[in-house]
Amino acid sequence: MSEDSEYEQAREQARRATEEALAEADEARADTDQLKAEALTGEMLHEGLRQQGLIYGGLIGIAVVMVQPFLVATSLDTSAMICIVAFSVAIPFLAALVMVNRQEVFRGRRTPSVTVTVTQAIAQLAAFVGIVAGFWHITWVAGVVMLVAGLVAVGVHSAGFVRLEVTRKPPP
Repeated sequence: MSEDSEYEQAREQARRATEEALAEADEARADTDQLKAEALTGEMLHEGLRQQGLIYGGLIGIAVVMVQPFLVATSLDTSAMICIVAFSVAIPFLAALVMVNRQEVFRGRRTPSVTVTVTQAIAQLAAFVGIVAGFWHITWVAGVVMLVAGLVAVGVHSAGFVRLEVTRKPPP
């Protein structure tokens, strides 16, 4: 064999080895990216479950505090009655959701139940109505401010969530 053909063969072998090494590196990088994405998804799930538990517990606490003055009241005006009825719906639903949330945390996954999703909406809406009605009972201005501030807060949370989670780029 001539020196030139040996040189060409060695060069071709080096080129193939380089391509194989690059392909293996790309495969390893893809595997690493997938593992990172799965880890982030798990972390996001657990953080979401922790936040839900905090929300449910906080709403129960607010409800208990706001209902206490009405327990000894001899008569209730309309806003106080709305407050009490809304919290009488919200408290048991929120308590049930706390229990479901604990099970979700234990299992490491959310429940696919439509019933839970509907209960969440009803419980949170009832708690919000109860809070607004409770502040309205004190003074209508406070009720209106609470209503507007609550709606703005939902918008702020939604915008923050979209900015942080939905538009998030996958890990490098």
